[in-house]
Amino acid sequence: MQHVHDFVEEKITIHTKDWWKEAAAGIPNIVTEPPGPQSKRVYDKTRKFMRGLSSQVKLFPVCFDEGYGITLTDVDGNKYLDFSSGIYVTSLGHCHPKITEAINKWTNKLMNCHDFTTPVKQKLLEKLVDVLPGHLNAVQLYSDGATAVEAGLRAARAITGKHEFLSCYRDFHGKTMGAVSCAQMFRGDVLSYGPTRAPGFYMVPHPNPYRPTFARADGSVDTERYLRFYDEFIKEATVGNVASFVLEPAQGWGGSIFPPDDFFPKLRKFCDERGILLFADEVLTGMGRTGEWLCMSHWDVVPDIVTFGKSFGNGFPVTAMIVREEYAEALDRISASSSYGGNPMACAAALASIEVIEDEEILENVQRVSGYFQKRMHQMKEDHPIVGDVKGKGFLLGLELVKDKQSKEPFNEAGKLVYQKAFRKGLAWIPAGHILRMSPPLIMDEKHAALGMDIIEDSISEVEREYHYV
Repeated sequence: MQHVHDFVEEKITIHTKDWWKEAAAGIPNIVTEPPGPQSKRVYDKTRKFMRGLSSQVKLFPVCFDEGYGITLTDVDGNKYLDFSSGIYVTSLGHCHPKITEAINKWTNKLMNCHDFTTPVKQKLLEKLVDVLPGHLNAVQLYSDGATAVEAGLRAARAITGKHEFLSCYRDFHGKTMGAVSCAQMFRGDVLSYGPTRAPGFYMVPHPNPYRPTFARADGSVDTERYLRFYDEFIKEATVGNVASFVLEPAQGWGGSIFPPDDFFPKLRKFCDERGILLFADEVLTGMGRTGEWLCMSHWDVVPDIVTFGKSFGNGFPVTAMIVREEYAEALDRISASSSYGGNPMACAAALASIEVIEDEEILENVQRVSGYFQKRMHQMKEDHPIVGDVKGKGFLLGLELVKDKQSKEPFNEAGKLVYQKAFRKGLAWIPAGHILRMSPPLIMDEKHAALGMDIIEDSISEVEREYHYV
């Protein structure tokens, strides 16, 4: 008996770094005011059954049909410039030919065999460990970010024998019980993640440079006061059994917020002195999003536990939880495997993604084009009365809108309007209340970066006129 894979030839498609540019010619191209009639029809049929849609869908219920590179096309034929990457996921462009080919090979050959070893898994693990800093080399693979975070929490307890966790205000780590207990649970009028936090989970302030809880006389962030508060909080609010400090290196859902540069080096020392593990949730920030394999590398800090996701498989569901070599044995004690984690298709997607980042010099592109983004956003802050702050590293970016630059009062209504106006002009991106979030595909060049920023600035100007700021 012959099997399907016997007929599959090993063919490698040759592509260039410019594989996406032909499809991007002429974007955005809006032929029917979006959301168009076909989008509305499909959306109305979908929402009869689908509940719990995100705010971005509710604010702009467009129905996408196709994506290629930095281009998205809806069912009405409108073509958009992608400034979202599928919410930080398709970072190497939609349907990257090398990644698509790698996945397709294994859909024809072997789709799942639980956690048995496969050649593609072995190659992925070697490649992953090779690009990670320090001794981060004990790996387990999963199919979503929250599951990887939950595994990291279990690993922290197994490593330390302790059971409590600290995390920061406005962090986001997933929507399962342990992961969501590390995050803000109260969302306005709806206790969406309630009714209570899991036992042993505590939250402390995150050092936000624009809105510091603890500030020096000149208004700048006082990192030392944050650390003193953490020390006091551990003594007064916990039972002294903190296993790990769990943080996003840069807050995504919170609005592209980066801490001051001295924070993580000092926090690393703080944790080491108290026998607390440092757990960096890089599901959103890892794989080049900020111009480094790990965002933590910007501060030369190596965590004890790290999670990868989103960009890891460029859209295919694959995530990872990794611990330092000295803690590897703990993974054997937490029943770490999962049904879908590490399946051949997922491993192929992740391996191909890492290879693309290396072969196409993606980190170098992010570092280069990010200079344009920073210069443009700071000029917008100077030119626009409602732009209060500029946030970001690499291609993880944000503009904070305020009613007044002195009071810094959040301008949520403006944030929604700018989001909708820019989308109608052909920019697919992410809302976050009064903070405009941008996460373009990492392949994007300066020409298309400028095009996207032009759309955003035009939309901000329109909103300023509507609210009589100019």
